[in-house]
Formats: sequence, structure tokens, C-alpha cells
Amino acid sequence: MNPITKRTGQTTVLVVEDELYVRESLKAYLEDVGYQVITAENGQVGLEMFRSRHPDIIMTDLRMPVMDGFALVETITAESGFTPIVVVSGVGAVDEAVRAMRLGAWDYLSKPLVNFDELQITLENSLERARTKRELERLRHHLSNGTLDDETAFSGIITTSPRMRAIFLYLESVAPSRQSILITGETGTGKELIARAVHNLSGLSGPFVAINLAGLDDTMFSDTLFGHQRGAYTGADRAREGLVRQAAGGTLFLDEIGDLSPGSQVKLLRLLQEGEYLPLGSDKIQKSDARIVAATHADLKERMEQGSFRPDLYYRLCNHRLELPPLRDRSEDLPLLTSYFLKKAAGTLGKPVPSAPAELNVYLSAYRFPGNIRELEAMIHDAVARSGSRTLPLDSIISAIGSDLCTKHSHSADVTNCPVCPFAGKFPTLKDAEEQLITEALRLAENNQRLAAAYLGITRQALNKRLTRSEH
Repeated sequence: MNPITKRTGQTTVLVVEDELYVRESLKAYLEDVGYQVITAENGQVGLEMFRSRHPDIIMTDLRMPVMDGFALVETITAESGFTPIVVVSGVGAVDEAVRAMRLGAWDYLSKPLVNFDELQITLENSLERARTKRELERLRHHLSNGTLDDETAFSGIITTSPRMRAIFLYLESVAPSRQSILITGETGTGKELIARAVHNLSGLSGPFVAINLAGLDDTMFSDTLFGHQRGAYTGADRAREGLVRQAAGGTLFLDEIGDLSPGSQVKLLRLLQEGEYLPLGSDKIQKSDARIVAATHADLKERMEQGSFRPDLYYRLCNHRLELPPLRDRSEDLPLLTSYFLKKAAGTLGKPVPSAPAELNVYLSAYRFPGNIRELEAMIHDAVARSGSRTLPLDSIISAIGSDLCTKHSHSADVTNCPVCPFAGKFPTLKDAEEQLITEALRLAENNQRLAAAYLGITRQALNKRLTRSEH
């Protein structure tokens, strides 16, 4: 019987079998479908091979000389609970298979092995269970001790936010998996930086290849990702290699996945499900082992309900899923990011690094940043470009912010202890209430009159008049 598929990757199988013919037959078949195979003629040699070669999965007979399969299963399970073991028992020997499973075997097959499709399915299912088991263990370990094994993987992301730290811990645990990851979050939150960190942590030897899918129609999508054969369409005078091929053995990052057309969604679903794609103008199916990381600012669940995004594609994409917080929810990062962008802008423009005035962070903390980190960088760059002094001018930043302040997101705008709400004691006069509101607004704005006026919903000039009036 023909194998179900030609697998890719470098998975090592240890075959432990005392009968030479069976051992060599299994080796030939498994190598033919893409596995690396090492063999042993009994359990003792198999144990030595396991300890020295560290195979990904083990197939073992049960009845062998020197050390039988039962002792081998028990010993390996005690040493490594993450290495799947598939035992091969004689037809009708159900009691032997049950005993081996109790000792730690993951699955079993019956002799003689005539259904090779079943053999490959059994091996792949056991390998997938092992990957899942390792991911869960990594996740449990990271979340329990709160430490990263590789801090450098996230060195390009500037943050002290506890929420971001939790995301790093999660990513470090799932990055070695070959399963797809969906990254959601508003525009400008750093989704591609996160995708690059996943690739750096994955251990994949291939490249990181990124593409923004926004604006690609179905033909452009197919041509860009899958490539084309010469003569596939008018003007295709030479063959073109698609990005899927370029990302072989690495990571393919698909940004703005929510903008895909229905036809493109079907093609991407096939790539995710089967690891297969078809270049334009070709009738020869190509295989891909690229790991897919997708990102979107859109609400895909809402688009599913509207019928514009396929539910099966959505669930394929989010084997692992994370949402990046907007900048307004990580205001503790503003001073770090501002300092970094000041130095970056000054270096790009060939200027000395200006110092940030004390009130800069007050303004930034009160702004909702719809463009997130990308908007902050552009704002700082523009201010540095306009600067002609040692201190960063605030005019361009104040102009960019305008009246778009969002006090409910400001870490300093805590109104829980506001003295005029609720009223206590005697009911205040209008003059008393106004004075107390002005005092509270100035406290929240750290005595910045422009910001306090924005909190109160009046102009800076109107606030100044009230303050002057109260002094007389």
C-alpha cells in the first residue's frame, strides 16, 4: 500500500526489532516517507541508542532477547516521559499491549504490519501528542516561575509592562511548536516584532519572510505566495518562486490576514491543513514546511458572524492566539519608549539628543494614541526635526494631541478620591464646587494648566481667568 504522504522535516525514529527482515523493511519504508531511522536488534542496544541519539519517537517489538520490550518501555518512560513509544505486539496478544501501555507505551500496532498508512498515522498522532505535551509543560514551567530562558529574543521590544511580560512567557513556551499563531491587536502595537521574536525562539533554520496581505486580490495573493510557472498568464515570461517556497524551513508571517478575499481564504486553508499549495499555471502540488504566523487588527469573530471570514480558517489560524495591548494600556512604557525614539530620531537627523521636558510624559499619558507605538515614534521624530534647542519643544506634540485626551486611561487620572463626588457634609455652593473641581483637575494634571483645562472641558484661557479671579 502506498504511503499517505511524503513528510518533511528531520524526525528520527528508533526501531527496536530482533527480526532482521522486519527491522530492515520498517527502516526502508520509514526512510522512504521522510523519517530518519536508526535501528537496534534488542532492548539493551535500543536503550543505548536512545541515550546517545535521543530519537523523537520509538517503535519496539515486545518479545526480544537480552532486554525485552516491556523493560525497555518502563526504563525509557522513567527517563523521559516526553518520548512517545509505539509497541508492536502479535495478533491477539491484547494482554501484552495493555501491559505495555500501563508501563508507559503511547500506542500499539499488531503484527504483521501490512497497513503502512495506519503505521504512519499512528506515528504522526504520537508525535503530535508529544509536541502538545511538551508545550503544556513549557507553558506550566514558564508561568509558574515567571522567568524567561532567552531574554535576548525580546530585546527589540521596549517594555516594563507586566502584560507584555506575560505575553513573552507564553510565547517562549509555544514558539518551538510548528503550529500556527494568530496575533491580534490595534494598528501600531508591534505585531511584526512579536512575530520575529516567535521565529527567533522557534529554533527553525529557515528564514523569516513577511508579507502584508492588505489590498491583494485573489490572483496577486496566489502569485505572491505560491509563485507561477512560465506562461501562466500574459507577461509571465519566466517562472517565479513564491514566498511560501522562500520561507521553507522557517516562518511565513502574514500581516492583515482579515483582509483576505474568500477565494484566497480557501487556498490558505489548504496550506494550513495539508501543507500543500499550487503555483499558478502548474498542476503539480508543492509541499511546504513553513510555520505560519498571522496577524490582524480586525475582529475576526465579528467578520465570521458577518460571513466574510471562514470559521474553519479562523480555528486553523489560532492554534495559539495572543492579543497585544494598546499603548494607552501600558503607559508605564511611555518614558522608556520616548527616550528610545528621541535617540533614534536624533541619530537619523544628525542632531544632538534633546532632553524631554518634565511635562511631556503628562501629556503623553493623557493621550489615547489611536496609532499606538508607531504614532508615538512619528510624533517624537517630528518634534526632534522641529527642535533647535537642547530641550524638546512641546508645540508640535500638543498640536498633534489636540483635544483628543482620554483621562479614563491615564494612570494618574484617578478620580476615586475626588472631594466633590460624592458630596459629603453640607451641600457645596456652585463657587465651592468649581474651586474644588479646578483643584482636583490641577492635581491630576500635575499643575499643567493646559491639561487641567482639557479635563474640565474648557480652554486654557478660561481656566486662567477662573484662577486669577479666585486669587482676588
